[in-house]
Amino acid sequence: MPLIETQPDAVAQVYAQSLFDLASDQGADAGGGGGGGQARIESTLAELEDILELARADAKFGEFLASRIVSGKDRDAALVRILEGRASPLTLNFLRLLNQKGRLAIITGVVAAYDRLVQNAFGRIEVDVYSATPLSPEEARALSDKLRGVLGREPVIHPYTDGSMIGGVRLQIGDQLIDASVSTALRKLRDQLATRGLPAVRAAAERIIRADPSQNGH
Repeated sequence: MPLIETQPDAVAQVYAQSLFDLASDQGADAGGGGGGGQARIESTLAELEDILELARADAKFGEFLASRIVSGKDRDAALVRILEGRASPLTLNFLRLLNQKGRLAIITGVVAAYDRLVQNAFGRIEVDVYSATPLSPEEARALSDKLRGVLGREPVIHPYTDGSMIGGVRLQIGDQLIDASVSTALRKLRDQLATRGLPAVRAAAERIIRADPSQNGH
């Protein structure tokens, strides 16, 4: 049974909140105050994401996490053997707890819920950006500045290249998809041709052609 990509449900959110609180308390107790809590919270997220990436890249490891055939006792011993010294005690003990409770198979949902808590706590928001060609550093900075102004939060941009796009950008912010690509504009022109006739389509096409392509969707 491979690792299943699950969405954060109520159970995942409860575990994520518990981990968030523990990381915050441990960071503060270590002498870092509020800053120490944030550092521990973010380092825990980074460790969990690394473990998930390994599970996605290595089918055997992903199956090991999700398998109902492997006994909880054997999996616990393996988790210690694999992660001790490579992950913090907090992260390792949290995974062992999920295993003990029979919840390790929902790890993707738990990590997603934890990530949302982190972004909300520290004023950041993750944005997946799809474009026909890779964004230049200047384009990425300009997009980040505009998103910061619109969203009122610090965007964490994850750029992806989608060869099926003609131009422009497509943004995925949480569950919301914002498509500002040229291909979308062309599809809208096609729909307008069917419903409003050729003169309206010509006028819309002229507006698109006159627009600066570099500003399309920004």
